[in-house]
Amino acid sequence: MQAKSNLSREDVFKDLPIPSALAKMVLPAVASQLIVLIYNMADTFFVGQTNNPYMVAATSLILPVFNITLCLAGLAGIGGGSLISRLLGQGDEAEARRVSAFSLYLGLAVAALFSVGILVFMEPVLALLGAGANTYAYARQYALCVIVVGGVPTVLSNVLSNLIRSVGLSREASAGIILGGVLNIALDPLFMFVLLPDGQEVLGAGLATCLSNCAAFAYFAVVMARLGRGAAITFSPRAGMPRAESIAAIFSVGVPSAVTTFLFDLDYVIIDKLMVAYDDLALAAVGIVLKVERFPLNVGIGICQGMMPLVAYSYAARDRGRMEGTVRLARRTGLLVAGVSILLYELFAVQFSHLFIADARTVELAAQFLRIRVLATPLMFLSFFTVYLFQALGQGRIALFLGVTRWLALNIPMLFLLNALVGMYGLLWAQVAADSLTVLLSLVVYRQFCRSSVFLSHMS
Repeated sequence: MQAKSNLSREDVFKDLPIPSALAKMVLPAVASQLIVLIYNMADTFFVGQTNNPYMVAATSLILPVFNITLCLAGLAGIGGGSLISRLLGQGDEAEARRVSAFSLYLGLAVAALFSVGILVFMEPVLALLGAGANTYAYARQYALCVIVVGGVPTVLSNVLSNLIRSVGLSREASAGIILGGVLNIALDPLFMFVLLPDGQEVLGAGLATCLSNCAAFAYFAVVMARLGRGAAITFSPRAGMPRAESIAAIFSVGVPSAVTTFLFDLDYVIIDKLMVAYDDLALAAVGIVLKVERFPLNVGIGICQGMMPLVAYSYAARDRGRMEGTVRLARRTGLLVAGVSILLYELFAVQFSHLFIADARTVELAAQFLRIRVLATPLMFLSFFTVYLFQALGQGRIALFLGVTRWLALNIPMLFLLNALVGMYGLLWAQVAADSLTVLLSLVVYRQFCRSSVFLSHMS
């Protein structure tokens, strides 16, 4: 089994033509991203069928905390996965095994600590999130299921997905995430409306999410077992501790990944908070837009996830031609997707908005908002594409600089500035304005890096 795995890896990283290799890595990643997007909406959709606003509010309150678990998964999974691909490019499989074991136990430790912390400090956390007398019990039920009990399998599933993809097994990496998503969509109505009594729908949604993530983790455990003892990805502590520089490299890429993911979610929260000052219809409309825009963005993230191991391997192997060819093709593919999304959303903004709500005024506002916001899609893709690229190259400090600058220095301040100057529609134009500056900055930084002594000496 191990020989077959090695042959597959060499095929993808070294022998397959770049378009074939990129397709083999990207298509499963894109599929899993779209399933993740759909199943993230599933709980909200099914809870919404109860017509109980307190249940809907309770699940929405927990979403930012649940997203922190995904940040923790990025810390170990993207940090470790990027390094594993580079180590394989250098031919150091023994260190790659040590890094994989360390990354998995790092993910386990941070997820367990976070889950215990939420359990111990449940009351103050829910109060901080805004849970009141009508929503507290529901929010507590949901948090116990998806974070306290389900936090560890959720984090480990996402860590394993990134690590398995890092050795070229993108189909297997994505299949586990897809399994969890599809199972969650199927289990939601079963637990909410069939197995549990009326009034326990939030508990049912939480149990469905928890069980689906446990199933995804079990799938990944089976994949690792089938890879065999000699595989580059292992749970075994017998692999030993990685070198100090490897541990530093995991954190240098993983921390920027976690921080930028957190800031991305924070940006969405701020948009909602600022839009509240106008009216409920505007808030509902922007909520629809932020959901609709995620489809091309999640496709772009899938492209970046599939590209990342290929670039990391080629960079470590000093194959500049293959590395740059992969970067160019991935970038063009993402921009093509963004261009098609602009065309479709400009032409069919009303129809897309109507999928989420029937109220005519809300649909009209959402369509107006969408036609503005979608113009930022190629800029948003290029912004996070560059961050993923620097993560692949092991340049965590640059990735952190670009991510923090994008959100804290440009995007979030631009929201407040244009809201003050233009009003409601300024909140929609802020993304276009901020990411135009982000793309220019990213281009300058990337060109300077490619001309730097660090890059040139590595590639020589």
